[in-house]
Amino acid sequence: MLKDYIENKPTITSEKLVIRPLKDKDIEDLREWTPDKSIYKYWGKNPGKTDLKPELLLEKKEKPSKSFHLYIEYKEDSKIIGDIYIYLIEKDKKAKVAIRLNKSYHNKGIGTEAVSTMVNWCFENTELETIWTDVNKENIASIRLLEKSGFNKIEEINNGKMVSTICDYFVYEIKK
Repeated sequence: MLKDYIENKPTITSEKLVIRPLKDKDIEDLREWTPDKSIYKYWGKNPGKTDLKPELLLEKKEKPSKSFHLYIEYKEDSKIIGDIYIYLIEKDKKAKVAIRLNKSYHNKGIGTEAVSTMVNWCFENTELETIWTDVNKENIASIRLLEKSGFNKIEEINNGKMVSTICDYFVYEIKK
């Protein structure tokens, strides 16, 4: 149940990854990639304050929430190479997923493994039945990642708003 994770977020493992809450020691890893403007190309925004200065995350007390913001540790080198969100939870049945990855780890199947692992965990351990996301039509790598993870394209939006950017995008979802 989502309510079981309001205070204590899970640690989830897969073949190559540990998806878990932030630890103090992770800040150095985050400094390597979160300020990189190129990873925000399709996010509809530039890096925020905590992306530019990850140490601010340690000062920010996480509020109890049904949402998840977890970090992706690559087992091979024990580094935090990305983060994944399950948020915008609607009536405990539907939520949005988002992921960011250090560019050095792109095209290795890590994003697909992280999304698939997180989605499967949500379906097995919470009452979530549908997970969705939107993706800029130009973001071919993310479209491929979603399709490999079992997501289906359900809608095409032209001149729509993603965060603060007007663009053409697709809406994808996966059901339990």
